[in-house]
Amino acid sequence: MSTIIDTTTKKSYKKAPLMPIHMRVFMAIILGQITCGYALGISGTALSSAARYIQINDFWTGLIGAGALIGLAGSIVIGRLSDKIGRRKLLMINIYILAGLTLLHLTTSNFLFTFIIRIGIGLMIAIDYTVGNALLTEWLPKGEDSKRQSHLLIYWTLGFIASYVVGTYLTGFGKHTWQIILATGAIPALVTAIFRSIFRLPASPSWLASQGKIKTANKVLRKHMGRKWVIPKGFLKRNKSNQSISWGILFSKQYLRRTLVGGIFYACQAFSFFGISIFLPILLKGMGINDPKISGIIYNGGILVGVSFGILVFNRISRRMFLVSNFLVSAILIGILALFPLNSQLQLLVFTIFAIVLSSGLVLDYPYPTELFDIKIRGTGVGTCITISRIGAAAGTFLLPILTHNGGANLAMLVCGGVLLFSFIVCLIWAPETSPKFMTNKD
Repeated sequence: MSTIIDTTTKKSYKKAPLMPIHMRVFMAIILGQITCGYALGISGTALSSAARYIQINDFWTGLIGAGALIGLAGSIVIGRLSDKIGRRKLLMINIYILAGLTLLHLTTSNFLFTFIIRIGIGLMIAIDYTVGNALLTEWLPKGEDSKRQSHLLIYWTLGFIASYVVGTYLTGFGKHTWQIILATGAIPALVTAIFRSIFRLPASPSWLASQGKIKTANKVLRKHMGRKWVIPKGFLKRNKSNQSISWGILFSKQYLRRTLVGGIFYACQAFSFFGISIFLPILLKGMGINDPKISGIIYNGGILVGVSFGILVFNRISRRMFLVSNFLVSAILIGILALFPLNSQLQLLVFTIFAIVLSSGLVLDYPYPTELFDIKIRGTGVGTCITISRIGAAAGTFLLPILTHNGGANLAMLVCGGVLLFSFIVCLIWAPETSPKFMTNKD
């Protein structure tokens, strides 16, 4: 009789209150986001520093700057791998490898080898982007998952801004300064790796259950949450094992629209954000703005304000409305900068407002692609969207210094505006609503 009573009191672990295990996983992913933001942002200031001491042309500047973003295109493979072998193993090793690769910058000034190192770093970042977000979503209680995911961007932004400050003000090492700037990315990476080693990440209960390992999943839940919380009944029927799932399903009638929207919105946003942000010193110089150090800090402050604003409105307006309006307003602002002659103070003001608006949309980068796909293909789907987005980011990062050199800052901004306008049109026509609060029908 007692056994029967105990069984009826068991509840779905997704309905649990926040517990220490949730915050432990969240902190591990937060540290990863700071590391990733820093690792991606550091290349722009490092290459700006390099240009003072060594000869580096636009081609190598763009290629090395895009290296980590090219590596991030490996997300399509990482997502697929995580759907097959799980989340924890990948997240336990990737940051150590990232730290090791980052320290290799101290050993070489060869552009080709530096480019290869940056690709390797990008591949390790891809694991945190794809697998880290999946693990966090699959552990956090329902309602907390998308909210906490949206908060991740503020930590990523802090890492990104920290890289700009360090890269701008770290001087005094002559021709080796740029290598040392790049190598500083090992510091947040090692902090993250040590944290994950001391406070080991748990396996994903829902991933285990999706593989038919219900008993193992419940054992993990008992260990970390207590006997009351279990995998909900009917989970396996709703989320069949993904062993036979192929990439082709993402382009089937069921998922094609979601795959295209997830990839295109992410790619167009990344094209403009990374192209402008990573090579901000070059762009500001092309705009004729004096004191690019201070101007850059103001711009990056705008990014922080934008992400904070995005978090504030994230659950207050629909995902679709957020997405569509963000691209439209961003395109208008960057278009004004490109097409109308403004004095430097007004340019910086409009540029900062643009940074606030565009970066507020970054809040959608983690929860929206995750919400587009159900658990059986989540890793593969999110990984594919990230891969498509990194093609856009790499293209923006590679092209911006070339466009600025050949056609000035106005040409670079005009191209960014066109890309943002294209994404606005795509999202206006195709973007599905994924917020339960605003869904009136099933997309």
